[in-house]
Amino acid sequence: MKCPHCNKELSEVPLCYGIEAPDYFYKVPEEKRTELIRDFCVIDEQFFYIRGHIEIPIIDSSEKFIWSVWASLSGENFLKSNELLNVQGRENEQPYFGWLSTELSIYPISTLSLKTMVHTQEVGAVPLIELEQTDHPLAVEQREGITMVRVTEIAHLINHHNSQ
Repeated sequence: MKCPHCNKELSEVPLCYGIEAPDYFYKVPEEKRTELIRDFCVIDEQFFYIRGHIEIPIIDSSEKFIWSVWASLSGENFLKSNELLNVQGRENEQPYFGWLSTELSIYPISTLSLKTMVHTQEVGAVPLIELEQTDHPLAVEQREGITMVRVTEIAHLINHHNSQ
């Protein structure tokens, strides 16, 4: 498959991209960084984050494109999600409100602080993050899906952004 921008041949196009920590993690002094453990982050004992997936249907495929991102949670919901970490049936929990805490720089408008609902999944699976239905390009893509051409374009944008 060729990149639509630079015409380079892409042997394999990833269907998932992830960010290691919430955006705010990189902006605070190191002495305030308290915990970053796999899918959970606590900063200065007052900011709470959970990692989850934004799934985007791929229109011309049975696959889904995934952004592995971070959302902030209230302290109460963060503790609750931790308490339920290994509890069977936790997927029946009501979704938690959160704010998207990952900047996906390939979008023309910032993705930080988009409203989300964090849906707990079965034990062993990360939460699904549902964006508020707005006209933000990421929310539109989650709602309406994308083509494989767009997946290839995302790969191009990420590869060229990371190589600069």
